[in-house]
Amino acid sequence: MRVGLIVDSACDLPYEFSRKHDLFILPVTAVIDGQTYIDEHDPVRTQEFYQSGLLQKGHQAETRAFTAGQIHDLFMERIVTQFDVAICETVTKTRSLIFQNATEAMNSVLAHYEGAREAAGRKGRFFMRVIDSKQIFAGQGLLAAHTLKLIDQKMSKNALRHEVETFTDKIYTCVIPRDLHYIRERARRRGDKSVSALVAFLGKALNITPVIFGQGAAGQPAAKTRSFDAAVEKVMNYAAARVEAGLLTPYVSLSCGLAWTEIEDLPGLNRLRDACERNGVELMLSQMGITSSIYVGPGSLCLALAAEPHSFNDFQ
Repeated sequence: MRVGLIVDSACDLPYEFSRKHDLFILPVTAVIDGQTYIDEHDPVRTQEFYQSGLLQKGHQAETRAFTAGQIHDLFMERIVTQFDVAICETVTKTRSLIFQNATEAMNSVLAHYEGAREAAGRKGRFFMRVIDSKQIFAGQGLLAAHTLKLIDQKMSKNALRHEVETFTDKIYTCVIPRDLHYIRERARRRGDKSVSALVAFLGKALNITPVIFGQGAAGQPAAKTRSFDAAVEKVMNYAAARVEAGLLTPYVSLSCGLAWTEIEDLPGLNRLRDACERNGVELMLSQMGITSSIYVGPGSLCLALAAEPHSFNDFQ
């Protein structure tokens, strides 16, 4: 039984990791200054976007989920013909239509897959499930890595689905936005009122860089710092200490909306690397994708790990 894992373009993972494990990337449409781009996690295209400045605040940028029809066609062509079981993990359904559209596409595929499988020479029934990851960015990446670990354990499809759905509530995410005004403006365009104008104003006026912390996408300010570097130092200290205390899966996912030279200079990164190496934990370090950068803003950082219930300040 061949099991395939699908993630969307909001999921941040190292490109080499995605290729090694044959992940299927469900694309997202990016519209920047009226021009349409398809985000398929191509690292060359991502680097070009960072260098071009198209992701900066002065540009009109938004993301659009593929329609149910587009997703249906991709599933029929690329998934039904290659896999017997497929798990599709989407960015949290509270922030995107991807889950809704993928679910609609899945229902259509399950009703019409026989002909495509027969033409491809695949025998037997096809099973598929779309799962709301309840995560964003690095959190999605962490869930994907854990899911692949579960797939390797050869558990039944129902047990796999149950384990993945249960695990989503054990992921904790830290986000450091580089520009609160950027996030507020992007949120306003989506109709998302979770970032108030007052918070954005205070962040600009007082040069405050917050650390947003919580389970999945439901984060709250956990720390306020006077600089981005100070916020990064706090997050790296938290992650290193949490690694030493023990994790529920041997991965830490870290995505950064920065050039690779800037990522390597992040304060505390080597301390986190050392903690991961000592404890047999894989640090999945990636450049934030186009979709993620449009959402939270270039220069931002997102870190995710899975652990028992705790607060950010427990590890400061």
